[in-house]
Amino acid sequence: MSNTVMPVITRKGQEDKNTGQSGGCIRISGVGPQHTPATKIWFGKVSNDPGYRSYPHHHGEAETGGYVLKGKARIYFGENWQEYLDMEEGDFIFVPPYWPHIEVNMSTTEELVWMTTRTPDNIVINLPDVDDSILVGFRRA
Repeated sequence: MSNTVMPVITRKGQEDKNTGQSGGCIRISGVGPQHTPATKIWFGKVSNDPGYRSYPHHHGEAETGGYVLKGKARIYFGENWQEYLDMEEGDFIFVPPYWPHIEVNMSTTEELVWMTTRTPDNIVINLPDVDDSILVGFRRA
């Protein structure tokens, strides 16, 4: 028996769905320790239906890189979630460890899709939820 680590392909429809979740923000894993030999990286797809958002959360010790594949995103942060960053298709973001935030799909008609990578794994630590009314400009579908 060989101890050689080999490439692993995760086929469309065979992604791991048993990964950290946060409200209306759905994560599926394409590469991760749960279903591949990966030990220091998680890579997956994150989507929000139109007009949906995540719970307030952070990613523990994980550094996160995100890329907006499709849609219009807003990330709320800061005191009482009053600060925000807007992103659209083609934008990248670095999210530092332990940074509390809320990921929002600003469209009420189109899906928001991110490609996301984290080290070492998909850590999702949900925080107490907040009322939608404090999120400037957000509305549900």
